[in-house]
Amino acid sequence: MNAPVRDRLNRPLEALRISVTDRCNLRCTYCMPKAAFAHHAFLAQDDLLTFDEIERLARVFISRGVRKIRLTGGEPLLRPNLEDLVARLARLPGLEELALSTNGLLLAEKAEALRDAGLKRINLSLDAIDDGVFGSINGMGRPATPVLRGLDAALAAGLRAKVNMVVERGVNEAQILPMAHHFAARGVPLRFIEFMDVGNVNGWTPKLVVSGSEIRTILAAEFELEPEQAQSGDTALRYRCRRTGARFGFIDSVTQPFCRDCNRLRLSADGRIFTCLFSRHGVDLRKPLRSGANDDELAQLISEIWLAREDRYSELRSQIHAEEPKVEMSYIGG
Repeated sequence: MNAPVRDRLNRPLEALRISVTDRCNLRCTYCMPKAAFAHHAFLAQDDLLTFDEIERLARVFISRGVRKIRLTGGEPLLRPNLEDLVARLARLPGLEELALSTNGLLLAEKAEALRDAGLKRINLSLDAIDDGVFGSINGMGRPATPVLRGLDAALAAGLRAKVNMVVERGVNEAQILPMAHHFAARGVPLRFIEFMDVGNVNGWTPKLVVSGSEIRTILAAEFELEPEQAQSGDTALRYRCRRTGARFGFIDSVTQPFCRDCNRLRLSADGRIFTCLFSRHGVDLRKPLRSGANDDELAQLISEIWLAREDRYSELRSQIHAEEPKVEMSYIGG
């Protein structure tokens, strides 16, 4: 097993997020707001990495130290025959974990096929249990019911699942306790994510951030929270309810940045590497891939990109000009 390559802050390359499409069937306000994406030009089919190209690059990334891969989007289940790619990646020697992030709308019809292909775990995005609140956030008026149906199908298929909730002040903080009670009763871990300034069009300001500390105070009124031991590579603070065993996670990336422990790269659907969720530019891998570069040359390029990495956006947020453009979350996944 190859030792991970390390960046300038001695952070190992261990995780890779692969976007398989930049398209989505929702228009969530914090990611792909409807007004900004009404006339957006999405990637053409020929621009997307093929499954052969993704599999090949995944092998090369694993040779540089990657042990965990998560498939993202846009909404990854919009990519036709995604289970075929899952099956290819699940067989790769050296890969220890293969997961999927999804909004769940298509999960009910795909869960068994994904399980059979070798998927082990999903992260499901759901920002409210109330249909009206959720419909307003997702920009399409979609209720929570089909997402919950997708979760049911995933659990029935034997997939492990977590639910992610982005909390925005004045939007859905009143849903914190209803969400907590719903998923605690189902035994599904719920993770609360601070609203982040990803991209350029989601209207972020610090005043809209409900801190993880505030959320824990809200939960403590009805749940006896106690901290759990952090796991290697964790971005979330882990807590459990002493009385019921319900589990909660908190991704406090604005108020408690974890840049110093960040071990992941992101690969866009058209083959660009991004070293940070808040990056301005990516490095094109598709061009050398399609121009005949061999695996050693690709591995060298990946190593050079990681060795030069020194991103600490969340730690330096107050020192960075807000008007500087950043890549949109829908393009590279979360």
